[in-house]
Amino acid sequence: MITLLIATRNTHKVEEIRTILGGRFQYRTLNDFPDAPKVVEDAPTFAGNAIKKAVELAQWVGRTQSPQSTVHSPESTLHSPQFFVLADDSGLEVDALGGAPGVHSARFAGPEGGGSENSFSALNNAKLLRLLKDVPAEKRTGRFRCVLAVSTVVPQERESASPVCQATEAELLAELFEGACEGRITQAPRGQGGFGYDPLFVPEGHEQTFGELGQEVKNRLSHRARALEKLKQWFEGGGVERRA
Repeated sequence: MITLLIATRNTHKVEEIRTILGGRFQYRTLNDFPDAPKVVEDAPTFAGNAIKKAVELAQWVGRTQSPQSTVHSPESTLHSPQFFVLADDSGLEVDALGGAPGVHSARFAGPEGGGSENSFSALNNAKLLRLLKDVPAEKRTGRFRCVLAVSTVVPQERESASPVCQATEAELLAELFEGACEGRITQAPRGQGGFGYDPLFVPEGHEQTFGELGQEVKNRLSHRARALEKLKQWFEGGGVERRA
């Protein structure tokens, strides 16, 4: 079975990924690795941040987890070609704001601090609506975009003597999968479902927001769902075997 370390502690995101990818994978999250480093997402693009997270975490696992694990230990799969780190970066691009909030979607209202996930979402949503206050409905277009990066965990003994060269090689070997969902921004939040900007976003071809449509519909339409479908096809099409 392929093991995926999902590079997040966000329970909403983990459930969405598990629901879409299904049961052929064994799932781990950063909650299983409390000592994992926090990767600074300072790249100017979704792809750059996704690659950075996947590669840095895969390298950390390769350096710090013992390859001498017993077969029943969770770490026993970490050094197999069937073990991958899956990271993503995603966000909302609003045309009237020149593509903002973009890579700053999670921190649009300011640096993350001690508040809850819901409080940050409320602040982000309030700022977005404030900036779009005078923008007419026909110009409130935008999209959710997601880029997934998959990196193989490399045991320490296989790492290059040059950390820079090794990182560059790992970045080049990372697989990328992108998905987007076009839609428009509402005048006010609608619905209690989803998370983040979901109550403000009406996907193309619908009249309800992601906050109203429900998880089952969102899992068919969302940017992450479309990227995950490409990832799923890559695994099913022998992508792992071609890399081995």
